[in-house]
Amino acid sequence: MTFELLYENYAKQVYNLALQYVRNVHDAEEITQDVFLGAYRSLDKFRNESNHSTWLYRITINKSLDFLKAKKRKKRFFWFTGELTENDSIEFDHPGVLIEYKEETAFIFSCIHELPDNQKTALILNKIEQLPLAEIAGIMELSPKAVESLVQRAKTNLSKKIERSEG
Repeated sequence: MTFELLYENYAKQVYNLALQYVRNVHDAEEITQDVFLGAYRSLDKFRNESNHSTWLYRITINKSLDFLKAKKRKKRFFWFTGELTENDSIEFDHPGVLIEYKEETAFIFSCIHELPDNQKTALILNKIEQLPLAEIAGIMELSPKAVESLVQRAKTNLSKKIERSEG
């Protein structure tokens, strides 16, 4: 598959997945660009052991988690130095959310982002991206049963977080 076809076929899915993690259009666009730049550089190393979507999802998840970790480090640095940059606050900017639901959706996403990375990934891929367990298992390199367990734990933990905040 050529790089152009790869981009045409998967750019929207990569962008949407990145957006689920970073909750900001600008950051999701940056991650999408990084994913395809990395994919382009390593396209000759792709061995067809998985399909292209699985490969790109895995890259997107790793880039998104790395981005969030770097953002946390930057915030910790701020506490010590007192220097704040314009991108240090988490802004909820998701084009698929109606304005009247923005506050509630932002709250739910903030709860999702407090989950452990593996639970967050399984929940996003299953409930938001609506991928089947078998495909998620390939992306996360786990068994479908392990993914199902992660989704259930994520739902339980998410429910507890929401209940605590309402109570």
